[in-house]
Amino acid sequence: MSERRTPPPATRILVVDDDPTVAEVVTGYLDRAGFAVEHAADGPDALLRAGERRPDLVVLDLMLPGLDGLEVCRRLRETGPVPVIMLTARGDEEDRITGLEVGADDYVTKPFSPRELVLRVESVLRRSQQATGPSPVRTVLADAGLALDQATRRATRQGRELALTLREFDLLAHFLEHPGTAHTREALMRSVWGWDFGDLSTVTVHVRRLRAKIEQDPARPRLIQTVWGVGYRFDPGQCATQEAEA
Repeated sequence: MSERRTPPPATRILVVDDDPTVAEVVTGYLDRAGFAVEHAADGPDALLRAGERRPDLVVLDLMLPGLDGLEVCRRLRETGPVPVIMLTARGDEEDRITGLEVGADDYVTKPFSPRELVLRVESVLRRSQQATGPSPVRTVLADAGLALDQATRRATRQGRELALTLREFDLLAHFLEHPGTAHTREALMRSVWGWDFGDLSTVTVHVRRLRAKIEQDPARPRLIQTVWGVGYRFDPGQCATQEAEA
């Protein structure tokens, strides 16, 4: 008699939205995509459910009763890493940037294609699982006083540990792997986020946040240079030259 195997548990998605119609559409599409979906209608309920059983990803509306999505995202991040996709009716760039700065991994503006949202969820989960999967062959990257251990997901600057988010770590690793190369924001989105579509301000915000953590003067960055009309370039040689001149 063959041994019966327990099937692996489905990936758990917590959908947080106070609009019953939107919540029904989103949960329906995610359910048909094979995810185990749970719904919360407000901020406090979302935190309660996440505390009882941590989800693998959260689809989080920005405008919520009780606690808004930004505060919910902040509190979720305080308890540990969890991928978050912000979902909102607002189209203002400042709202998108604020959502990314509190730790959202992606941002989808209503009205949206439910199928596109499913693709975004799958993409964010894939990148998140890669970060926690088996260690890559090359585990240590180092240059310009920076060191990244890809096996332990730890980064240091001049020997002091850096508090990097998942995306910030991946972005810095990509720069260290390609010193002196100019990257467009579209190329960075494909290489670091694994997306062929999306809001390019995601890249801009993460570069700004990364500069704040690795540059001596983020207002005058030496390591991550802006290449006007192109994008960004990691330039450890120029940093070393300027430090020697100083």
